[in-house]
Amino acid sequence: MKKSLLAVALLGAFAGVAQAQTAVQIYGNIDAGMIKRTDQTLAIGKRASNTLGFKGTEDLGNGLKALFQIEMRYEPDTGTVENNGRPLFQGQSRVGLQGDFGMVRLGRGLTPFQEVVGSFEPWHGLATPAGFYTDIQIAGYNSAPLDVNTGGGSPNNNRISNAIFYNSPVVSGFQVNASWATKEATGGTLTGVGTGATSYTGTNPEGSANPFSVAATYNNGPAAAMLAYERNAVESKIWSVAGSFAVTPELKLMGTYSRQNQEHTNTQRPTIKGAVLGATYAVGPGKLLAGFGIKQQEENVRLHDLYTRQYSLGYEYSLSKRTYLYIDASRKKNIFSQSTGNLAGTPTVNHYDVGVNHSF
Repeated sequence: MKKSLLAVALLGAFAGVAQAQTAVQIYGNIDAGMIKRTDQTLAIGKRASNTLGFKGTEDLGNGLKALFQIEMRYEPDTGTVENNGRPLFQGQSRVGLQGDFGMVRLGRGLTPFQEVVGSFEPWHGLATPAGFYTDIQIAGYNSAPLDVNTGGGSPNNNRISNAIFYNSPVVSGFQVNASWATKEATGGTLTGVGTGATSYTGTNPEGSANPFSVAATYNNGPAAAMLAYERNAVESKIWSVAGSFAVTPELKLMGTYSRQNQEHTNTQRPTIKGAVLGATYAVGPGKLLAGFGIKQQEENVRLHDLYTRQYSLGYEYSLSKRTYLYIDASRKKNIFSQSTGNLAGTPTVNHYDVGVNHSF
């Protein structure tokens, strides 16, 4: 009898331990397709960033939870880590607590501005050149200009390391998200242009300011909106406003306006503005995507203003809830360098892609 009671007690203890263990989820996606761009040969590439991640929570009692999430990026055609020189878990690496107060996390991840602004363009904030998120929608802004391999409009420009992140509870559709980071950087180079420009070079440089980002969002039925402000480590600043509205269950309209100020690193051409108008329309298992965007860089001397325009069309066909086929076509005209104001070597780029995306 005593042995039976002991066995029951041990089973109860082990059950309690099992319930206290962290619930871990493995997730990710793989996206691969055929891509053709102006002045480039046909290639195997991607429309969305390919991810492999692990996340989990542990119930600590009294409504408090511990949580973590780590996420890596990889190239679908070679299986290598995305862009090689980046961190293994460059997607994000965060740990924190969640409760009635909201959610607090430490580590690396999307800034609050970058985390929400991509929701207001037709291509879901994907890194594809057919979409608008990585350049025009954010007015060419870079959240981490001193990070390694962030040049040339790389999708790595939307995350920050060595940071604390806060997400408030949602109240009547409203939420406020904020982040603050130390001046540390992983190493890199940023050289400003124009009179009085500042240069940041060398191994493990530190910026001149602590980066921070604040975003307020509203979601209620068919309507959604966002207002955000951010400053990076070299004191470039951006503010952005965006909104979307589901006119019908099939048709959704959206728009974004962003304004970047680079006075600390580019006194000759400090102001860059970006605007995007877009729509999605569901047709059976498919969805049409369409958008127009414009980016303008102003000259302080007012000799001329620089404009980049982009027109994009796309179509997605869902084979299941986790798998869809896609095809895109876009044209981007008058592409210019934000530092020099000169037109790029190839100022007009046509982009075409067709492929498949599967999430797990």
